[in-house]
Amino acid sequence: MFKNILLASDGSEHSIRAATRAIELAKLHPEAKVTVIYVVDGSTSKQDVLRHWDSASIGDKRKKQMFPIEELAEKSNVPYELKFLHGEPGPTIVQYAEQNPTDVIVIGSRGLNKFQEMVLGSVSHKVAKRATCPVMIVK
Repeated sequence: MFKNILLASDGSEHSIRAATRAIELAKLHPEAKVTVIYVVDGSTSKQDVLRHWDSASIGDKRKKQMFPIEELAEKSNVPYELKFLHGEPGPTIVQYAEQNPTDVIVIGSRGLNKFQEMVLGSVSHKVAKRATCPVMIVK
């Protein structure tokens, strides 16, 4: 069914719930693997630099945010790969999925209400709208 699973994650509780679902999907196929991508948004990156002044500690902080997801995958014996990308999250996730073998994208939702989503937009909505493969949005 789903062999190449792309998990979009930022280390939040929402993305950890999405990771649980991605791992459940991976367990259904003996050759499945999960590629976890963390997209560093330019505005977030600038704020981190101004706050910390040390790019090494910023990178370490992002890696630490991924520990719970790595632990879930390792505990479940699911092969995974972790990648850090730079750009606007929605389009970057879709672009990665189009340029790499991807059977499904799994992404968490922050649960914005209709007005917030209309005004702010949501990464999960942008991905679901533009992706050419199935997208699972986990609430």
